[in-house]
Amino acid sequence: MSARTDNPAASGADTPSTRETDPENGLEILTFGCRLNAWESEVMRAHAREAGLDNAILVNTCAVTSEAVRQARQSIRKARRANPDAKIIVTGCAAQVDPAMFAAMPEVDRVVGNAEKLRAETFNPVTLLGGTEKIRVNDIMSVRETAGHLVEGMEGRARAYVQVQNGCDHRCTFCIIPFGRGNSRSVPAGEIVSQIKALVASGHSEVVLTGVDLTSWGGDLPGTPPLGRLVQAILKQVPDLPRLRLSSIDAIEIDEALFEAVTGEARIAPYLHLSLQAGDNMILKRMKRRHSREDAIALCNRLKAARPEIAFGADIIAGFPTETEAMFENSLKLVDECQLAYLHVFPYSPRPGTPAARMPQLEKSVIKARAARLRDKADQVLAAHLDTMIGTVAGALMEKPGFARAGNFAAIRLPETEFPRAGALVNIQVTHHDGRELHGELTS
Repeated sequence: MSARTDNPAASGADTPSTRETDPENGLEILTFGCRLNAWESEVMRAHAREAGLDNAILVNTCAVTSEAVRQARQSIRKARRANPDAKIIVTGCAAQVDPAMFAAMPEVDRVVGNAEKLRAETFNPVTLLGGTEKIRVNDIMSVRETAGHLVEGMEGRARAYVQVQNGCDHRCTFCIIPFGRGNSRSVPAGEIVSQIKALVASGHSEVVLTGVDLTSWGGDLPGTPPLGRLVQAILKQVPDLPRLRLSSIDAIEIDEALFEAVTGEARIAPYLHLSLQAGDNMILKRMKRRHSREDAIALCNRLKAARPEIAFGADIIAGFPTETEAMFENSLKLVDECQLAYLHVFPYSPRPGTPAARMPQLEKSVIKARAARLRDKADQVLAAHLDTMIGTVAGALMEKPGFARAGNFAAIRLPETEFPRAGALVNIQVTHHDGRELHGELTS
């Protein structure tokens, strides 16, 4: 499972949320968790607008940690206090996994499943809000297809996201997401290429391929094409696309065609976020991961050798059940051995219904302390990574006034007076950094 991690951060909340409003119809969308959720919120926004749904709050939840669920419930209560007359519709992974919990909240008017939230007919106000049935959630495991919804960019965002895959066939012992997303299913390549052509024609310079388990794309399609074949098809058939970025990927599933594309094609952003989770082989086995620490190190070394400018981010879980101090030290060592620049640190959180929740648990104080040590390590490696960019000219995507992001994911601060349009690719002379972000000026 990888969708939750395509926005790596060294610290902060596990599941950052976004709040977007549509003043024309009083529609508000609260999005928790991964970029795939953010993309799906845009699909819901379009359907709600077309259906004429107004004075409503859509809450798109995440289930990756218990903290994510707590944040969603807290936001629902806060939204009700601020909008006593609005209809609150809850959806997303947490709602799919435990719809009854949200339906029991007096603030909630309807609970909608992950499959239902992407259907236009769901948002018809008469059918959505009519009657007394609060839960509209079907069996996600029965879903066999993923539609290629076209989102004309994402409102308020410089880059565009294209969902190419949904669901996950793997059963990592800590992860509840397959029960919120269902089994893996892929969008056909032709639909994806058509979407990207439309996005480029509308002015987007960077497109991100996203999915729950991105590298499993194609496994359910005729001929079981690998993700690398899709990436190569996009690059060939959309020659005007300036930059293609991949969201979080499973290290063990990088096929040769994908390796060749990532290392040999300048239009692919030189950044990969890897779903590693731990650096100790026994913990990886107990997580039911399919790679070893040696596999991860070998892959990163091979990628770096083929494309030296590439940067890596990764998920690391702190305090997994049975983790000893020595096992945790192996995760700390992996950061250097894989030359990671960005870490997304997850303090382990037991999810009811998962095998890991039944394993011997560590004390919360130990988990918290280990997460803090990982975040300290994250600060160190990020600063070292930014050091290497001082004095260079970085190609970057403008996101908002005074802020851009380089191809290798480094954040760059600029004078706000220097602001081409959002989504423009620019060159920036890097002058210094503050430990977390680069600083620089536009250059030709």
